[in-house]
Amino acid sequence: MQVIIGFIIVFGCVLAGFLEAHGKVAALWQPAEMIIILGAAMGAMVVANPAYVLKNILVRIKMLFGKSYNKDFFKSLLELMYELLEVVRKDGIKKLDDHIENPTGSDIFTRYPDVLKSNVMLAFITDNLRMMAMGKMSHHDLEAALDMEIEALEEDLMRPSRAIGKTGEAMPGFGIVAAVLGIVVTMQNIGGPLTMIGVKVAAALVGTFIGVLMSYGVFDPLSSSIAGLVHKEIMGLRMVSAVLVAQVQGKPTILALDAGRKLLHSEYKPTFVEMEGWMARD
Repeated sequence: MQVIIGFIIVFGCVLAGFLEAHGKVAALWQPAEMIIILGAAMGAMVVANPAYVLKNILVRIKMLFGKSYNKDFFKSLLELMYELLEVVRKDGIKKLDDHIENPTGSDIFTRYPDVLKSNVMLAFITDNLRMMAMGKMSHHDLEAALDMEIEALEEDLMRPSRAIGKTGEAMPGFGIVAAVLGIVVTMQNIGGPLTMIGVKVAAALVGTFIGVLMSYGVFDPLSSSIAGLVHKEIMGLRMVSAVLVAQVQGKPTILALDAGRKLLHSEYKPTFVEMEGWMARD
């Protein structure tokens, strides 16, 4: 919702200012310019990025317009880790085999559908619990392995954001291309009525306007928003990592969870008392 509101403010204020200056909105409707600019941008993005990244751009944009990593998600993540670690404490890590091998059929994981829908988070939790179950590891070795995995995941998850950002940087250039082609068309009609030449020059300038607006008003904010989404995802992974490392160190479950809780940003971080209350209700 915040993304939608932001775009409404951007385009609303631009159009309001144009109308206040007695501009005609119809003059901004230049389909040929839009085809050149947006078509060139999409083509450049296809050339520069593999299909995997292009697919993930769509996935990430969909996440921006939906419910993703909010306070409730991190609450669910903490509660899930509590349940899993309690199973380990009471019955040993081997007891988790059925849960981590088939999360969608697990009575623990299915209680937390938001976490279950996050492929990255789900794979991180199950893969590392499986690794821990395969053999005893020191907390130093586990922490190093988790840090390397998170670093690789962050690099991979940031690729859609970088792809959109690079395309955004090129948008003013594509706007200039459209404007130059508009001037070429104007020169072809130089012998026509003076008013028609003015209209065509205005249409050419609209190309520059669209390119600059799409760069700074659409592509750059989208890139930043997707990067913010990734940073929240990485924050969740680091929280899980801290919980697992603390568990291997032999800390009680609630203190292991607290080690992860402390890594959350303030708007998502519950107090220790709040977290303790959630676990007491389980």
